[in-house]
Amino acid sequence: METTLSDHERVARLNALQALLDLMRPSVQADGGDLVLVRADVEAGVVEVQLQGACSSCAISSSTLQGGVTRILTDRLPWITEVIGGVQETDDVEASAALGTGGYVPRYRDL
Repeated sequence: METTLSDHERVARLNALQALLDLMRPSVQADGGDLVLVRADVEAGVVEVQLQGACSSCAISSSTLQGGVTRILTDRLPWITEVIGGVQETDDVEASAALGTGGYVPRYRDL
């Protein structure tokens, strides 16, 4: 269900969305990836994001999109009704994997 928003409301929603994505990006960037906004229909509540870099080859990228990005966006911005997510598929798998180790890699200490 689309609503009619004023220009001020559209700008406010877009700014809030971008600010929230900017808060999330450092955690993704720490693993050699990135999170970018592809498009946003702030009236319909549909947002499209893309994981890039090391996230293109990450085994848990779909979990990151569903359990992390989608949950955070819909919890904090109630006007968002749908989050479409994907990974940048133009990157070479070996090259993207070399960008970061991924947060899911277990780290063991010598005892």
